[in-house]
Amino acid sequence: MTGDQVNAGAGAAPVVVAIDGPAGSGKSSVSKAAASRLGYDYLDTGAAYRALAWHVLARGADTGDAADVLDATGDFDFWISTDPAAYAVRVGQADVTEAIREPRVSDVVSGVARVPAVREAVTAMFRRIMAGASRGIVVEGRDITTVVAPDAPVRILLTAAPEVRAERRSAELSGEDAAAVAAALTRRDASDSAVVDFLSAAPGVEVVDSTELDFEQTVDAVLAVVAEKAGVHHGR
Repeated sequence: MTGDQVNAGAGAAPVVVAIDGPAGSGKSSVSKAAASRLGYDYLDTGAAYRALAWHVLARGADTGDAADVLDATGDFDFWISTDPAAYAVRVGQADVTEAIREPRVSDVVSGVARVPAVREAVTAMFRRIMAGASRGIVVEGRDITTVVAPDAPVRILLTAAPEVRAERRSAELSGEDAAAVAAALTRRDASDSAVVDFLSAAPGVEVVDSTELDFEQTVDAVLAVVAEKAGVHHGR
């Protein structure tokens, strides 16, 4: 596994804002907006697992076979931008920013992420990226608050009621049936929860429930936690 993006930082260690949550909770959009307002880097950890799943599929390997998945990591040349204003993902020379969101990738990513050795290697890569952030970094995913950055000064579980998450995800996917989207979210949560618990807050993790909040209110709620826990305030 090679090629992760690391920005060389100097001086004090960067502030890490760790955000977990289920599918459709708004993790990516809220985290990206919060990073922009703070002037921090942004890391979508789910993109790494999606990119690896895409890579395994591209090689014609079996995403359900741990040995095949592990073999594929040997030449997994991964790059991700940490600029919240210029999000992009590449595998080798291929721009996979859009491709990793395809249903065929979503259907197999949980199986790829379930392989312990893969999670260890990818977690190490995340920590290198975090350490290389210039001022701070907002890191979002499934196990950031408990596994990747359990000592982060700011740890947040971003959640919302299942029906609200399904409605939001359906709005993002034009042409998709709402019932089908809801069923897909339920399946994804069930599959991913077999790997890591991201539906309940670990001790010390602040819960931000966006069920009754709009997007800007949710971003403000996250930034309020950052201000409280790390003493970092944002500009608009």
